Amino acid sequence: MTHEAVHTEKLDEVWVVTLDRPEVRNAVDSATAQALHAAFLAFEDDPRARVAVFHGAHGHFCAGWDLQHGARLAAGDGGGLAALDFDTGDHRAAGPMGPSRLRLSKPVVAAVSGAAVAGGMELALWCDLRVMEEDAYFGVYCRRFGVPLIDGGTVRLPRLIGMGHAMDLILTGRRVDAGEALQMGLANRVVPPGQAREAAVALARQLAAFPQATMLADRQSAYAQWDMPLAEALQQEWQRGKARIPDALEGAVRFAAGEGRHGRF
Repeated sequence: MTHEAVHTEKLDEVWVVTLDRPEVRNAVDSATAQALHAAFLAFEDDPRARVAVFHGAHGHFCAGWDLQHGARLAAGDGGGLAALDFDTGDHRAAGPMGPSRLRLSKPVVAAVSGAAVAGGMELALWCDLRVMEEDAYFGVYCRRFGVPLIDGGTVRLPRLIGMGHAMDLILTGRRVDAGEALQMGLANRVVPPGQAREAAVALARQLAAFPQATMLADRQSAYAQWDMPLAEALQQEWQRGKARIPDALEGAVRFAAGEGRHGRF
């Protein structure tokens, strides 16, 4: 446990980081943001940890920034949003919601139940994959109060679902239910109510079981290519992949011996 509102459970190579502030539907204040940031840095730095699941307790993923806390800041009740400017070269920088500026070397799966709105939606977008319950929902609900998207929402959302869908969500702030989220690529899996955590852990275990070096090289290549022209992106993909050719040859031997035939994992 890194903070009373943030719990970390280690399930062998899979870590479950849980946000637990039920009185505000897991909205994040300054102390909770710092604790989330610390929890995911600990995951990054532990060589035994391979995949993390980001989970919200008590039926909600995260209702965004704690506006009651924000009101206290506006009244001069202390800091918390100070010193959030960051160097673009700092892969370990903290964001207003905590881990939103971290560029981890390992994947994170969001287990989305209930509300994942405003900054909570941005935290889900920060994850590599999103497992969503049928009655969960996304939305830029902060549109109603003039609160900007400053945890990657205007960057990650267009890259994930395209500019047209992103502008619809960003400008209107409307609710997006699970079926539509799956259709537009905002959700990767939709599961029955109450099963997001279990399904996300199962997915994380699947990722953790793959040969890690090759999977992580491909993941990093996919993220890095956004900033590059096509030729440069293809070259960096080759450079990362070339280092994993011995793994590929080992895999070919295992396939020839009968492992993984007919699409079996």
